[in-house]
Amino acid sequence: MSLREHALSLFRSAVGTVRPAPMMKRALKIQGDGCPELLVKGQAFPVKRDLYLVGFGKAVLGMAAAAEEILGDHLVRGIISVPLGIQESLQRAGMQEMLLKPHSKIQVIEGAKNNLPDAEALKGAVAIQQLAEGLTADDLLLVLISGGGSALLPAPIPPILLEEKEKLTKMLASRGAAIQELNIVRKTLSVLKGGGLAQLAYPARVVSLILSDVIGDPLDIIASGPTAASSHGVQDCLQVLSKYNLLHNLPKSVETVLSSSPTKPTAPENYSHVSNIIIGSNTLALDEAKHHAESLGYTALVLSAAIHGEVGCVAMLYCQLIRLVCLRLAGLTEGPLSDEVRGDLLQLAADLEIPGLDLAKFLQALRGLRPERPVCILAGGETTVQLQGSGKGGRNQELALRVGLGLHRAQATEGSSPQGRCEIIFFSGGTDGQDGPTEAAGAFCSPGLVAEALQEGLDVEAFLRNNDSYTFFSQFQGGHHLLVTGLTGTNVMDIQAILIRAM
Repeated sequence: MSLREHALSLFRSAVGTVRPAPMMKRALKIQGDGCPELLVKGQAFPVKRDLYLVGFGKAVLGMAAAAEEILGDHLVRGIISVPLGIQESLQRAGMQEMLLKPHSKIQVIEGAKNNLPDAEALKGAVAIQQLAEGLTADDLLLVLISGGGSALLPAPIPPILLEEKEKLTKMLASRGAAIQELNIVRKTLSVLKGGGLAQLAYPARVVSLILSDVIGDPLDIIASGPTAASSHGVQDCLQVLSKYNLLHNLPKSVETVLSSSPTKPTAPENYSHVSNIIIGSNTLALDEAKHHAESLGYTALVLSAAIHGEVGCVAMLYCQLIRLVCLRLAGLTEGPLSDEVRGDLLQLAADLEIPGLDLAKFLQALRGLRPERPVCILAGGETTVQLQGSGKGGRNQELALRVGLGLHRAQATEGSSPQGRCEIIFFSGGTDGQDGPTEAAGAFCSPGLVAEALQEGLDVEAFLRNNDSYTFFSQFQGGHHLLVTGLTGTNVMDIQAILIRAM
């Protein structure tokens, strides 16, 4: 098999392990007839009376279909809020296993067109709120959460209207507020976010199964944490509004809510009826890819599941890492070039401030590489692209093309570099099967690919300046290097792999 085929196989195995059906079957079981228990990753929750289900997020339809199959007649009723058009898209893609069966006990409400809260999403949120409010101490509420859940669960605290909350959020965003700051304001003005859903369901037992699409898997950030204790209160919200000069520009309804809200967040002990359990994440997907790479004969290392930052800086980090591996495979562990590459790598890692990345330990692991074994380095997370052009592409395709170009340049300036004696392929792909406004999930690239493109007269730098990586990959060699998977029904951010073998 070629390196490209191996890379594709790794991506498929990583995504496969966090697809709704296998993920739910690993995590969720029901046992016992007389006194049934819900088992979630080994934790037992007695089903004393009725078992209900609610859910919201982009991957929740498939999660709910799998859950209903596992729970059978124990499930009394469910309501899920999912993106507009998702049932039709999955139907068209022939992904029947992600759809609810006819006569399902779960009601599906589609909303949040373009991932923005709207009247339909509000309808779904109200229905979920009403179900939660009607529960008793003997009921059990199973909550399914995935990325995109925040837009699908809008329930502003009355008298705030959805339009007023959205207008305020947009004003904050236009003034440069960070996503964390937007979330603080959203949670403070919401009935269900920031632990609100869990509080409304009290005294019922609440068990949340969470598919994380956020770096570090923070429970209070994923879908704005409807079942997690919020670490923020009204004071934090006022601080954000003050920072962006909006305190004197608030709708009357928002002023009313802020002045009457409790000043401190709800104490964590008030969440003793709640269990939040991460059942799928980027880390889980990378672990699966690592096992798969080892079964293919690679020395496999995981760099980090928290790669983030501007796509150009991340591409430089990967380029230096690849150059260092090639030097190692060539036995050139000492010398000025090796020192220079190592120094650049440490500086880039420091600049990017990737949480939990122990580069010194990683470099130590590289020392043991044997030239006869191919190397696979895996990583995950989510990069950002500063849009400067009007082209078509996504962060994964742009990252792949930037890595290919960076390696080509390094090879051209070093003449007979060790990199030239290695076969290298880099790929980056979105686990949801989408990368920007294209049908691709990402792309594969290599220094040789860029060299061939330049020989054919394609100006790779011009494509990148125009953020037009998709056009480059689709024009060159018939789109063979695009990663096209179709919708996967899951989302744990992006996955990158570097595959290298000595020639």
